[in-house]
Amino acid sequence: MKITHVESIRSRKPIVLPEPWRPAWNEPDVQDQSTTGFAFVQVHTDQGITGIGPYTGDASRINDALIGQDPTYIGHFWEQHMRGKGSVFAGKSMGGIEIALWDIVGKAAGLPIYKLLGACRNKILAYAATAQLKSPQESADLAIEFRARGIKAIKLRLHRADPQEDLAVVEAVRKAIGNDMHILVDANQNNLAPSYPFWDRATSIKVARQLQNLDVYWLEEPLPRSDLAGLAAMCQALDMNVVGGEHCPTFYEFRDALFAGAYDMVQPDVVLGNIGISGIRKVATLAEAVGRQIVPHVCGGGNNGFYLAATLQALGTVNNCPFIEYTLDPPALTHETLQIPLKTKILIDDDGYVRIPDKPGLGIELDTDAIAQYV
Repeated sequence: MKITHVESIRSRKPIVLPEPWRPAWNEPDVQDQSTTGFAFVQVHTDQGITGIGPYTGDASRINDALIGQDPTYIGHFWEQHMRGKGSVFAGKSMGGIEIALWDIVGKAAGLPIYKLLGACRNKILAYAATAQLKSPQESADLAIEFRARGIKAIKLRLHRADPQEDLAVVEAVRKAIGNDMHILVDANQNNLAPSYPFWDRATSIKVARQLQNLDVYWLEEPLPRSDLAGLAAMCQALDMNVVGGEHCPTFYEFRDALFAGAYDMVQPDVVLGNIGISGIRKVATLAEAVGRQIVPHVCGGGNNGFYLAATLQALGTVNNCPFIEYTLDPPALTHETLQIPLKTKILIDDDGYVRIPDKPGLGIELDTDAIAQYV
C-alpha cells in the first residue's frame, strides 16, 4: 500500500454559534467569539483506504514527502518529523498527518487503533471543561446541571484580575454540589494576555492552598511552563495535583518537566505540538516510569471531534490516565457546534464516561451532508 496524495478540506462558510463566548485563557484581551470552523486532511492510498486527521498545517508542503510512501511506517514518520529536529516542517505540527496514518493502518487491519495497539479499556471518565469566566451563581448552576447529566467532574477557569474573585467561584460551586463531583481548576498562567496580571510564585502558592482547602482535585498551569523549579516546588508543597504542559512542543519537553518533578499529571495534546497518538503513548510510558499520570489536553473548536477521537484511541492503550477532557460550555460549546463533521457524535454517557469509538481506525465517519453545508 502506498500514499498517492494528501488533500485538505476546510469550512468556507462560518459555523454560527447559538451564543457568543469569550475564551477565559485570553481574558481580558479577547473579543467575543461568535463563529467557529473545521479543517481536516485526507491521506489517500492506492488501495482505496483514506485516512482522516485534523488539519494542522499546509498539506501541500507535506505531499512531496509522503507520496509513494508506505503509510504503515508511522514510527519512521514520527522519527523524521515529530522529534523536534530542524526539518522542513519546523513550526508546523505533524500531529494531524500522524493521526491520519494511524487511521489508515486501523482501517486496513479492520480494528480501532486502540485494539490494534493493545487495549487496556474501552471507555474513560470525562471531565466537562468549561471555557469562560462566569459568575459564582452561573458556575454553580452549570455544575448542578452537569451533575444531573451524570458528569462526575467539572473544570472551572481562573483568569480574573483578582484571584479572590476566582476563589469565590470555586467556593460557590463546592457549596452547590457538595462532594458529589470533582472540581478541577485551570489558571491558564502560560497563555498570552498582555493586560492580565499574571501570578508570581507567592500568589500561586497562596491561591493553591486555598483551593486545596476546597478539596480541588487539580490546579492546572499555576505558573508558566518554563518555571520548572517553581512548579516542582508546588508539587512538593501541595497534596492537590499540579498539572500542565499542553503547550509543550515535543516529547522531550515533557521528559525534562517530569525529570524535574514539575507536574503530578502532564497534558500532552495530539496537535498543539508534534505529539500525535504515538507521542501521547510515549509520554504516558515516561510518566508511568516516574510515578506520574497523564490527562491529555483536547482542543476545542470545530475540529474537536477529530481531536477527541484520536486522543481516546491513544488513551485506550494506557492505564495511567484518569480522565478525558471534554469541552462543554453550553449553549456555545457543545457537541452540536464542535463535532459537525462527524456522523456519530462522541458523547458523555449517563455514567459520566466517554466510550472509545469502536469502528476501524479512528472509529469515526464523516457526515458528508453536514460538511457540504460549509465547504
